[in-house]
Amino acid sequence: MSTLDNVETRGDGAPSPSAGLTPSISPKAESSQTGVSVKYVQHPDKHWYVIRATYERARQAHDYINGEDNDAQAYIAMHITRKTINGKRRTVKEPLIGNLLFVYCKEQQIEKYIRDTPALSYLRYYYDHCAQIGNGINPKMTVEFEQMMNFIRLTSIEDENIRKIDAEYVHYLSGDLVRITSGKFKNVVGRVARAAGQQRVIVELEGIALIATAYIPAACLEKVL
Repeated sequence: MSTLDNVETRGDGAPSPSAGLTPSISPKAESSQTGVSVKYVQHPDKHWYVIRATYERARQAHDYINGEDNDAQAYIAMHITRKTINGKRRTVKEPLIGNLLFVYCKEQQIEKYIRDTPALSYLRYYYDHCAQIGNGINPKMTVEFEQMMNFIRLTSIEDENIRKIDAEYVHYLSGDLVRITSGKFKNVVGRVARAAGQQRVIVELEGIALIATAYIPAACLEKVL
C-alpha cells in the first residue's frame, strides 16, 4: 500500500477542535463492508440523468420510479442531520443535494417520465450549463457510471459528518486522486482537502456538488495510479 506523504496525519498535528466532528475510522468500522447495490448494473444504453423535482418532491418521484415494474432506478443522496423538533433534538434524514434526483435508465424512459407521466409533472431536466450541443443549447446533465457508483458508495454511508460543501471552503492538499483503504469509507475515491476544519476526501460531481467525507487520516489513503 502506498500512503501519501503530503497530507496531514491529524488536523494540524492534533485532533481537530471542530465541534461534533469525529474520525471516520474505528475498530468497529474496520470490519464493515461498503458496497453498491447490484441493481446498478452498467448498461450501454442507460445513463444516470440528473433531474430536478420542484416543490421538494424528489422523494415522491424516487418512490414512484422505484415502485414501477421496469428497469429504471432512482437514487436520492440522503444525509443525517440533527434538528430541534418540538423542543427535542432529533436525528433525521434529509436530501443532501437540494431537490435533485438521479435516474438510471434509457433515454426513451426518462423522456416518458418528464414528458408523458402526469404523476411526475413536477420533474425537470437539469442541464449542463458548461457545455453546448449547438445553437446555444445546453445538454441534459448526466453522470458517468463509475463516478455515480463512487458517489453512491459515499452517500449510502450513514455518518452525520458527510456534508455538501461549497468550493470556497475546500482547500485541496494535492491534485492527486486517492482511495480510502479502510474504515466505513473504504474504496471511496476523491481528492484530499482541508474542509470544515479537518482533513477529508472530497468527491465531486462536476457541475453539481462537492461532497466531503468525515475526517480521514493519511494512513488510510493511497494514490490512485
